Amino acid sequence: MFCSKCGTSFPEGVAFCPACGQPAGVGAPGIVAAQRPVHFAGFWLRFVAYVIDIVVIWIVAIPIYLILGAAFGLSMSSIARDPNGMLLGSSLGSVALFEGCAILGLWIYFAIMESTAWQGTVGKKVLGLRVTDLNGGRISFGRATGRFFAKLLSNFTLGIGYIMAGFTAKKQALHDMVAGCLVTKNV
Repeated sequence: MFCSKCGTSFPEGVAFCPACGQPAGVGAPGIVAAQRPVHFAGFWLRFVAYVIDIVVIWIVAIPIYLILGAAFGLSMSSIARDPNGMLLGSSLGSVALFEGCAILGLWIYFAIMESTAWQGTVGKKVLGLRVTDLNGGRISFGRATGRFFAKLLSNFTLGIGYIMAGFTAKKQALHDMVAGCLVTKNV
């Protein structure tokens, strides 16, 4: 099979050209099914979707933090003023527990939302974005988990891994490449 846009040869059954991202026509012999072109979501669309997600997450997380903080007797001013190392250690343990819960919550949110029929988080859904595999299909929970933790690589590159979505051919960030994912825009 050959790409109608760039002429690259690729195997039958692949949904997108591996060279340029053009959708492959699939249909009866001799007939090419009409498909809408794929529009990849670039850096700024994805950034706005992430900001929306952070707002949604904080609306849910702040009440939980307040309740758990009260249950642990934890406040930031008590940590700063506590001269007793033992109590400071227990306060730091509470902070570590909070951070662990935050990472767990973020992982569950992103992995579940991106692997469901929505194929994206609330922010992505608002902007008409979808997370897909390289063939345009829905990703599994395992792949969504891999994508979430691969974002650590994008963080360790001082954000360059995220910025890559602005200049790669399929608008993939580093974590998308690692997980074998695309983020597309419904037009």
